[in-house]
Amino acid sequence: MNKKPWIGILIILLFFLSSCQRGQVSPAENFVYPETKKVDQVDEYFGVRVEDPYRWLEDDNAEEVKQWVEKQNELTFAYLKGIPFLEKIQKRLTEIYNYPRYSSPFRAGEYFFFTKNDGLQNQSVIYIQKGLSGEPEVFIDPNELSPDGTVRIGLNGFSKDNRYVTISRSEAGSDWRELRVMEIATKEELNDRIRWVKFSGAAWIGNGFYYSGYDRPVEGQELTARNKNQKIFFHILGEKQENDRLVYEDPEHPFRYLGITTTEDKKYLFLNVSEGTHGNELYYKKSDETGKNFMPLITGFEHDNYDIDNIGDKFLIYTNAMAPNYRIVLVDPADPGQEKWETVIPEKPEVLVNAGTVGGFLFCKYLKDANTRVYQYTLSGEMVREIEFPALGTASGFGGKKEDAFCFYTFSSFTFPPAIYKYDIANGKSELFRETEVKFNPNDFVAKQVFYSSKDGTKIPLFIVHKKELKMDGQRPTYLYAYGGFNSSMVPRFSVSNIVLLENDGVYAQACLRGGGEYGEKWHRDGMLFNKQNVFDDFIAAAEYLIHEKYTSKERLAIAGASNGGLLVGAVMTQRPDLFKVAFPAVGVMDMLRYHKFTVGWGWVVEYGSSDEEEHFKNLLSYSPLHNIKEGVSYPATLVTTADHDDRVVPAHSFKFAATLQEKHQGKNPVLIRIETRSGHGASNISKAIEQLADKWAFMFYNMGLDVHY
Repeated sequence: MNKKPWIGILIILLFFLSSCQRGQVSPAENFVYPETKKVDQVDEYFGVRVEDPYRWLEDDNAEEVKQWVEKQNELTFAYLKGIPFLEKIQKRLTEIYNYPRYSSPFRAGEYFFFTKNDGLQNQSVIYIQKGLSGEPEVFIDPNELSPDGTVRIGLNGFSKDNRYVTISRSEAGSDWRELRVMEIATKEELNDRIRWVKFSGAAWIGNGFYYSGYDRPVEGQELTARNKNQKIFFHILGEKQENDRLVYEDPEHPFRYLGITTTEDKKYLFLNVSEGTHGNELYYKKSDETGKNFMPLITGFEHDNYDIDNIGDKFLIYTNAMAPNYRIVLVDPADPGQEKWETVIPEKPEVLVNAGTVGGFLFCKYLKDANTRVYQYTLSGEMVREIEFPALGTASGFGGKKEDAFCFYTFSSFTFPPAIYKYDIANGKSELFRETEVKFNPNDFVAKQVFYSSKDGTKIPLFIVHKKELKMDGQRPTYLYAYGGFNSSMVPRFSVSNIVLLENDGVYAQACLRGGGEYGEKWHRDGMLFNKQNVFDDFIAAAEYLIHEKYTSKERLAIAGASNGGLLVGAVMTQRPDLFKVAFPAVGVMDMLRYHKFTVGWGWVVEYGSSDEEEHFKNLLSYSPLHNIKEGVSYPATLVTTADHDDRVVPAHSFKFAATLQEKHQGKNPVLIRIETRSGHGASNISKAIEQLADKWAFMFYNMGLDVHY
């Protein structure tokens, strides 16, 4: 390793000058990567010794780690700035991002709220108006709350009389939230301040609200220490946080999530308890029974069970118990045994992904091959109608109150920019309320869905988007994206960021891998724990399909994914480094032996398993990206991305993966890491998002030996 990284940077810049003149990719085998020291750290798991020489990179507060980050960024940004068309891409992205973006309105009393971004505002502004015909006024503008536009604001819950709203405030992309209260009519912020809140709403009852909070973390470990002993508190308006009443805690089980919701009429409280990202218990009590304990409604962590609302003294529950594709049941709390449940909406061949009530009806959202279907039912389960959409795609919304006569929903697809519709609940008519104007012509592109066979013969859905009449000669730059985990579905959505790819004769491909939620709980379970290799096989098969069908070649194929998708990319590029030219593992879970030791990583054990158990250790070690990088292998051109305030998947994962890759990789392709500042598990504002996207597309096209048409 070179102990003078500036020499390496100088060499790179010299090569950039020559390569720009030749129009060729700079020879990355001449890179001199920053020196990363190795320490003698060996862990023993069930008799197996595992080296961890870059353990020191886990301490993000250490000065030597900060210096390492700085040197890595110097190298990466020197490389990126040397790409001759980077500025052209950034200019085009800035142009196409500069359009008004709205959220669907939602009602609170006599007011409607919605968000709007004029185009290049770092954060969307929250607006309020009296009635649908009222003049919109700014309710909160997050852009005024920090010089760099990295403060985010969310509306977390309204008091029953709609006089107050709880807002959540986060900074620099962190998952930590501070709760505050605003009076709606005056737009005045009260003095209430509640800190160290994470993954929590605000469930109002009377003159206060319930929330989920943590103890203050040790100073310096706010972004890395394991979050444990979540508790439920009740905050009375105007009181200090230290006076908040402790409502529920479970010190015998420190690694559990706790959450509180209420029925719309505020008559009942629900306590949701889970040990991870799926499977939960549900408890309840009447909201006026202050001194009583919560009573069990559904126990055990095998299934997912969520409250929708109450019908009198019975509860509508959305569940996959005895229904892998989910159903809706009516549960009598006086006799809550499963054998006594009354089925309201039975399970279908398609997966029911969520349900809610508005206007006295049930609205159920299903996925048919990852495309949205929405049905309106009576509360007793009689179907009223299917809502018709303008094309195959994704719809979201259909929320509101019992007395509402209409609601809103948003529809979009790969080539259909988001459009907001007003839906008349009585007659089922949809009226276009607001459409999106983007600086490109959607009619120039085509989106389709195909099905390919994975290694074991399972049929996997794959969305493909490209220009109409684009000749498929096996040489198209192709960007293959997927996630494959946590019951999360990859559905059609419009993305302005992909326009750069599509305008430059590229192909966007999105695979619906096992582990996701596209086909219900069985599909999810077929890609988790000991079935995790299915996810990687599905992704590899997608790449092979795109090559076989002449969309692209190994030299023109990039793979990408974030978070669990970053794990996917890391695993697949170490298993099949020959199959891809470019890899983008973003904020990935790369160290599968230690992921559960940071922040909320313990909550993923239900999905991955834990290295603390021998059978799971062996399985995790078999695909852990960090531990499967081999000496002397030529890996794809890789741009690892992470951020300093990511307290969900801590940056140590990416640090250790990048250091190991730089140590062992041998070949022409650059293997770099880009570490964003004041960002978290994703870009913390629009300007950072545009910069990251420009770097990504420039890196991809450059390493494929291509230019862009700008």
